[in-house]
Amino acid sequence: MSPDSIGIDFETGVPTGRDNEAIEARNKYIEVPSNNKTYDFLAMNQHSGEGGFDFDVAVIGSGPGGFEAAVRAAREGFRVCLVEKGALGGVCVNWGCIPTKALLRSAEMFRMANEAERFGLRIDGFSIDLSQAVKRSRKVVLTLSKGVAYSLKQSGVALKQGAASFVDAHTLRVEREGAEPETVTAEHIVIATGGRSRELPGLAVDGRTIITSREALGMKAVPGKMLIVGGGAIGVEMAWYFSSAGSAVTLVELMPRILPLEDAEIAGGLERSLEKTGTGILTGASVLSVEQRDGSLSVVVRTGDGTERAIEADCILVAVGVAADTEGLGLDRAGVALERGFIRTDDLCRTDAGNVFAIGDVRGGMLLAHKASAEAAIAVRTIAGKSAEPLDDTTVPRCVYVEPSVACVGLTEEQAAEAGIDVTVGRAPFSVSGKANAYGNREGFVKLVFDASTGVLLGGHVLGHGAVELIGELSLARRLGATRDQLVTTVHAHPTLSESIREAAENAAPEE
Repeated sequence: MSPDSIGIDFETGVPTGRDNEAIEARNKYIEVPSNNKTYDFLAMNQHSGEGGFDFDVAVIGSGPGGFEAAVRAAREGFRVCLVEKGALGGVCVNWGCIPTKALLRSAEMFRMANEAERFGLRIDGFSIDLSQAVKRSRKVVLTLSKGVAYSLKQSGVALKQGAASFVDAHTLRVEREGAEPETVTAEHIVIATGGRSRELPGLAVDGRTIITSREALGMKAVPGKMLIVGGGAIGVEMAWYFSSAGSAVTLVELMPRILPLEDAEIAGGLERSLEKTGTGILTGASVLSVEQRDGSLSVVVRTGDGTERAIEADCILVAVGVAADTEGLGLDRAGVALERGFIRTDDLCRTDAGNVFAIGDVRGGMLLAHKASAEAAIAVRTIAGKSAEPLDDTTVPRCVYVEPSVACVGLTEEQAAEAGIDVTVGRAPFSVSGKANAYGNREGFVKLVFDASTGVLLGGHVLGHGAVELIGELSLARRLGATRDQLVTTVHAHPTLSESIREAAENAAPEE
């Protein structure tokens, strides 16, 4: 590509180049919409009113699922509208996956600085500036949000800023501050509004002393003492981040272990690692009361053995899961029903209203951005009249981005036993890995679960440095129904962490 040709600045998302076409493209670049503007992109010139609708497909929400649905529908040749009430990119880009991972990268640097001397680098008198870490994370967010805007524009998606609610199954009312409400009609509607943090009785979030991960992502000073309620992925990641920054962190989890839905050995290994680096962990525990005392919080926790323990904290972070964000949508007016708090759908993401689909967190199941994107593909293929395969949850990877990181796909050993499946299990510790030793990250292991009769991989579980990158191979193996022997005979480069996958497969008893 010549310097004058059109490209994209991957730091800003803005078109680059100096020729007339590039300049015109750059001049048309649209920043993230504010709350009092509507941007109708290229698709606005395509409205023909065919079929009596303004659009073929309307999407509510611009998170990973909504964005994917809009862009895919546009590629199918549909006239597409996307409605977003907040910043483009949804919770994932703005207050979830992306800023969290940016801050966790900072936490990794904090840890590495403390250990630099053993690698031959002496750092005297360094200090942690949490405000700079937050500033960097917000810059990452802005870059990606701008990229979403640019991609939607290039795909010809009409973007409307405002809160959407159903008038009927084909009609949306879009409202934004300072403007008259607008009506949008579409033959098909995809709900991708995501989720919101759950609250607990007695722990009402005030945004200051009792917070959610959203407020935590903007904290520019390190709290001296932090209590985190909830030992799932969000709670664990926040515990590791603030502990790395210097907070005295106590993590309280109601279930018998942290990451209660993951393999018990993997969760146990991570728990020991977190405790070793200074995080206090109370499992089988619950918060009984919270009182303000002399500028701090006095928290009474009932521990797993039934005793009560008083803990002082500067703030409490509530991370007890996510609820579907359906408030104000008027689902009943569209004939869309809820089930256990989430939108009820069939295997192809279709709601009770046949022309309305729901994807992502609002649909329930595993609350993961990449699952939402996969469901977007299913919904759009169904709308386009193409064959679509229901999503197999056992092929969807699950990751926790701490150090050592956790990455899993498919069944745990416990789940296989509950299903009555006879399994063989193979393990390989990173302590014997040449690459892990060279890099100084020896914690963790690979654990593989195979069907004893067929040798097919049922589940792959990794605890260790780089686990979230290793999981791709295991996800593909699970998707293709790979066997133990196929993993064993696949040549892996040396020295790499991925060799431990082959070694774990070798460690499992071969199928008869």
